Amino acid sequence: MTSILERWFPFTKRAEPLQPGMYASQPAPDAPIPYRLHLRLEPDGSGVLLVNAATVLHLNASAAAHALELIRGVPAEAAAAAVRRRFRVSRGRALADQRDLRQQILRLATQPDLDPVVFLGMERQEPRATRPSAPYRLDLALTYATDPDGALDPQASRRVDRELTTDEWKGLLKSAWAAGIPHVTFTGGEPTRRPDLAELIAYAQDLGQVSGLLTQGRRLAQSEYMATLSAAGLDHILYSLAPDDATSMAGLRVALASDVFTAVHLILPRTLPETRAIFEQLKAMGVPAVSLTVTEPGGAGRALLPEARELLARLGLDLVWDLPAPYSHLHPLKLEVESHREGGGRSWLYVEPDGDVLATQGLGGVLGNALRDPWADLWARAAA
Repeated sequence: MTSILERWFPFTKRAEPLQPGMYASQPAPDAPIPYRLHLRLEPDGSGVLLVNAATVLHLNASAAAHALELIRGVPAEAAAAAVRRRFRVSRGRALADQRDLRQQILRLATQPDLDPVVFLGMERQEPRATRPSAPYRLDLALTYATDPDGALDPQASRRVDRELTTDEWKGLLKSAWAAGIPHVTFTGGEPTRRPDLAELIAYAQDLGQVSGLLTQGRRLAQSEYMATLSAAGLDHILYSLAPDDATSMAGLRVALASDVFTAVHLILPRTLPETRAIFEQLKAMGVPAVSLTVTEPGGAGRALLPEARELLARLGLDLVWDLPAPYSHLHPLKLEVESHREGGGRSWLYVEPDGDVLATQGLGGVLGNALRDPWADLWARAAA
């Protein structure tokens, strides 16, 4: 999934960056379509915009300038004039861009089941071209207990000796939001084994954070449980699918029927005919995006990856490679190995069940603990 609307907001002249920091707006009581906006401006002028704590938009500098004027409540024509002066574009171009941005935000605010991460005026990898002032995302391993029986992965049980309490996780979420971190993904182990998962999702939603879930999905086969997570404010799911398991397939159908954006994670290797059949089945079910990993760097799955990518493109399924993979002592090799390693510690951080922070799952040493160390210090250590 590369840039959308990439015709928007190209650079014409580099302007002096706006003041970095967090900016927010709340809907007016009489707004016909109320929506909340949070904008994090980076020192280089680029930004991250959150719409209704449900979608993250990565913005280049000119798009971020347009968004800031909107958050400040400036009318479209005056906002366009301000951006026009900064970037020396025509009046018509600036006004069209401002109106386009407002229409895009309205669409994101009113249409359910959307990709939780959108890129305006840039490619998906561009936010990692320069290191941001804070992570774009935290991957929060709530537990290393796994389905179906709650057993711990043997490697995981040697890494941690306790899980954070509900209040400790809430404190971590609050401090992350205060540090400007807009997006969290609840992972594990199997995070649905935590009885407080919906409570934590709702807490993140109240703060303003976008929240996702990485799950094997067995509990999602219970439609009431899926409805509870959706009502709490869950924004997206990465569903680790076992295609040969009836319960896993049932849970996927329930997730797809909800208003939560659901992508599917698959592990290769399989034969090419098997892979094609699974992809075609996912397409028929309405799956919008797929994440792929392989279990061995030099194995058969690795050889299948180029053909698997081509199959996905032919079917119109997006390939998502910058979301977390499930914890395993056979840690899957991401399809985009270099991008995964560059993203860990550059775009996101990984938090273990006891609060220890890593650059990314399975890579590097412990940077510190989120209960003790400020996020700015943890982020600085990840760059070292």
